[in-house]
Parts: sequence; structure tokens; C-alpha cells
Amino acid sequence: MRIKTALTIAGSDSGGGAGIQADLKSFAAFGVYGASAITAITAQNTRGVSGVMPVRPEMVAAQIAAVRDDIPPDAIKIGMLGHAGIIAAVAEALEGYAGPVVLDPVMIAKSGDALLDDAAVAALIARLLPRATILTPNLPEAARLLGAPVAARPEEVVAQGRALLDLGPEAVLMKGGHATGPCCTDRLVTRTGLHEVSGPRIDTRNTHGTGCSLSAALAALLALGRAPEAALERAQGWLSGAIRAADRLGVGSGHGPVDHFHEGRR
Repeated sequence: MRIKTALTIAGSDSGGGAGIQADLKSFAAFGVYGASAITAITAQNTRGVSGVMPVRPEMVAAQIAAVRDDIPPDAIKIGMLGHAGIIAAVAEALEGYAGPVVLDPVMIAKSGDALLDDAAVAALIARLLPRATILTPNLPEAARLLGAPVAARPEEVVAQGRALLDLGPEAVLMKGGHATGPCCTDRLVTRTGLHEVSGPRIDTRNTHGTGCSLSAALAALLALGRAPEAALERAQGWLSGAIRAADRLGVGSGHGPVDHFHEGRR
């Protein structure tokens, strides 16, 4: 029986905690074979980013075509894209693909700096949001996509999720990591309802790559045939464990990675 496969289209994190490195680890944690198309090369570690070099759009498209031609992905995760030219190249390279797509709209750095200009945001909305099976914004990213203030109350979060549905994705996961309070609640907004999953907010500085890892876990679980609601339940439980185990890794002196393989450690 052929192993399930997933393709990540995202930037490379030289420190290994986020981007395609986190995605491939997340795929592997669920027994899914991972392939990648790199959109940007970054020089970074747990203390910060010192350089970014985008990959030419035609090379991004060539990577996707090569994988699709020989290793057909059962699901695709899209992360950091960088600019409108790469967004257009990715949209064109995915033409004819019928599988699930998890779109993580990486738009705002932890520092608060914008990672996509207005033209790129418009291209993302027009070209890729309608293709997403699950869109996975954090609260600041959802606000940027809608041109609205960041949601503060649960009812505002749900309302913004429903507004994002109107832009074309099949479902929107409003991630709760940027909210406050003792619990972190992720809200999956679909055309038929609302599914909420909560977990304790864990006190650790080692949370680098959590958004990448959650969206990649969702893609892996969709590749395995899980429904979005069941995929969220499993992915959030796994990520909570990965964050809880992060401190024992001792990687770097800044914001370290989560432990993607915590379920297999003794």
C-alpha cells in the first residue's frame, strides 16, 4: 500500500524550527511522506532572522511540477510565499490539483513587521483563498486579510471567520494563540457550523514554528483521510504535547522549537 504523501510550499528556516523544516517534521510525526517546494531561503536561528532571499517564481513552480509529476501529494500545505509573483506562480502550478490544501497565510512576523505588501495580500485573496480547504490565520492575519481591527472577543473571532469564508475557502481555522487567557481556543468555522477545540495555554518561550506545525499537521491528517473537525482535534492535541515538551529539547538560546516527535520519546 502506497504511503500517504504531502507537499509543503513554504520558506526554509535554517534554524530548523519553522517553515519547511517544521512542516516535514510534522508530516513525519503522523507517518506521512513529505516533499517540499521552497519559496524563500532564510538565515535565522532561535534568536531571530538575519537574512531572506526569495526563490524565483519559475523555480518555485518547477519544484511543484516535479513533485506532482512523480510523487502525487495527497494533501498540500502552503506557508510563506513572500510576494505576488510567487503567489501567482503557486496558483498556476496547482491548476488541476483536486486534493485538500491547507493555506497558512504567513503575513506578519513575530516582531509585528508585515511579510506581505498590499499587492501580495490582494493576490493571496484572489488567487489562493478560493483554493483552500482550510485557511489557518492567527488573529492578526485574519484582521489583515479583512482590513479590520484584530478580534478581541469570541463572537468577533467567529464573525471574522465567517467573513473570511465569504472570500472562498471551504473552512477557516481561527487560531487562538494570539488571544489571552488560561486556555487557547481554536475555532473552525465552516459553512455548516462552528467547531471549537480548547487546550491549556502553556507557559514557555519555546514556541517557534507552532503555526507552521499546526497547519502541516492538519495537512497530514487530511492526507490520511480525516475530516477537518477530526483533524483539528488530533492536531491540536498533538501540538499541545509538542509545546509542553519543548523546554526539554534545549535547542538554541532564544525562542526554541517545539518537540515534533514527543509522542515517540521516552
